[in-house]
Amino acid sequence: MAILPIDNGRYGTKEMMEIFSEQKKVDYQLQIEGAAAISQSEIGLIPKTVGKKVLQAANSGKITVKRIKQLEAKSDHDTAALVESLSEKCSKEVRPWIHYGLTSNDLVDTSNSMQMRDALKIIEPKVAKLAVILAKRAIKHGKVPAVGRTHGQHASIISFGLKFANWAAEMSMHVQRIGELKKRILICKTLGVVGTGSLMGAKSVEVQRRVAKRLELYPAEVTTQVIPRERYAEYVFELALIGVTLEKIAIEIRNLQRTEIGEVAEYFKKGQMGSSAVPVKRNPIKSERVSSLSKLLRSQVGVSFENIPLWHERDLSNSANERFVLPTTAIILDEMLETMTSIVSNLVVNEKKIVKNLSITKGQIFAEFVLEALIKKGVPRFEAYRNVQRVAFVANDKGFQYIDAIKKDKAFSSKLTDKEIDAIFSPEKHLGASSIIINNVSKSVTKTCKKFI
Repeated sequence: MAILPIDNGRYGTKEMMEIFSEQKKVDYQLQIEGAAAISQSEIGLIPKTVGKKVLQAANSGKITVKRIKQLEAKSDHDTAALVESLSEKCSKEVRPWIHYGLTSNDLVDTSNSMQMRDALKIIEPKVAKLAVILAKRAIKHGKVPAVGRTHGQHASIISFGLKFANWAAEMSMHVQRIGELKKRILICKTLGVVGTGSLMGAKSVEVQRRVAKRLELYPAEVTTQVIPRERYAEYVFELALIGVTLEKIAIEIRNLQRTEIGEVAEYFKKGQMGSSAVPVKRNPIKSERVSSLSKLLRSQVGVSFENIPLWHERDLSNSANERFVLPTTAIILDEMLETMTSIVSNLVVNEKKIVKNLSITKGQIFAEFVLEALIKKGVPRFEAYRNVQRVAFVANDKGFQYIDAIKKDKAFSSKLTDKEIDAIFSPEKHLGASSIIINNVSKSVTKTCKKFI
C-alpha cells in the first residue's frame, strides 16, 4: 500500500524512482561484492577462481529482495542477509571468501554513492537543459522594456529578458557545481570495520582503488567505518540549492501572474480547470507546486548536517533517516526540474501588458534618469534628488503625469528643454548594457552546457 506521494507515482519520474527501488539497492550492493572479490583475486588476496565465481553469482540476477527479507527476518541484519543470499548462489569452496575484509557500511555507503552517481546522471542534464531554455528566453525578450521592482515597488526600467538571463546563469552555475562536487561525494569505501583495511592489510588500498574504478567512483582517502557525512551533506545541500533557485523562478512567475500585474501566465491547456468554484480563474499551480516542494527539499539539509557528528568510528543515529533523505532529495528535485522546464518552455508572456505596466506610476519610473539629466547639467546631486522627489510626490497626490509636472516646475525647466525632457521618457533608451549582459550569459550557458545539449 502506497502511503507517500513519491510511492504512488505522484512525484518523480520512473527513471529516478528506479534508482531507489529495493531491488536496485540490492543490485548495487551485489556489484560491490563482485567488484571487491574480483579485485582481491587479481592481487592475490583470494584465489583467482573464487573472484570470478563471486562476480558471476553477484551479477546473475537471481538474488532477490524477497529472499533477502526472508533471511533478514531471522538475522535482523539486512547486510548479513544479502551476504547469506549471495552465499547460497555459490559453491562450498567459494563461500568463505564472500565479503572478505568488508563490513556492512562498505556496501551501504558505497551503494549510496552509486545511487547519488546515477541520480546526478539524471539531474545534471535536466539542469543544463533548463539553463539553455532560459537563455533562449532571455534573448527572445531582451529588447522588451519592463518594470524593475525592488521592495515590491516600481524602481526603474529593466529588460524583461534580463530576468531569464539571471536564472539561466544560476542554473548554468549549478551544472558547474555538480561537476565539481562529484569527486568529493561519489566515494567508494571498502576499508572494513574501522577504516584500516585490517584483514586485507596494505593491499586494501589497492583493492579499494580497483573497486572504485569498476564502479565509476572515487576511492576514499580516509574513513572511519563510514564515509564522512560531510560528503552527504554537500550533496543534499547542492540539490536543495538547485531547488531554491527553481523556487526563486517560481515565485517571480507567481507574482507576475497576479491579476494586477498580468505579465506572464502558465500555459492553460484545453479542458483545464483553474478553480472548482470560480470558472474564470487561471492559477499558477505548477509554480506553486515548485515552491511547495522546495520547502520540503531544503528541510533535508538540516537532517544531513545533524548526521555529520557521529560517535567514535560510527554509530547508527544517521542510518534510519538517510533511508529517507537520500531518495527524497533526488526524487523531489527531479520532479521540480520536470515541472519548471515545462513551465518555462510553455510560459505565456504578455508583452503588451509588460509595456503598459510601465505607465502605472504615470512616468515616475523614469525618475532615475531625470535625476541623472539634472546632475549632468551641473545641479548638485542632493539638490537634484530633492527636487525630483518633491515634484514626484506632488504629481502622485494630484494624479498628474510626471513629465507634465516636471515641465511646469522651474527647477527643471530652467535646466532642461522640453525636447530634452521628452527624450528621457522613452523606455527603450534605458535598457543599459542589458543586451551585452544577455548575450554574454547566453554564450556562457552554451559553453557550460554544450555536452548536454
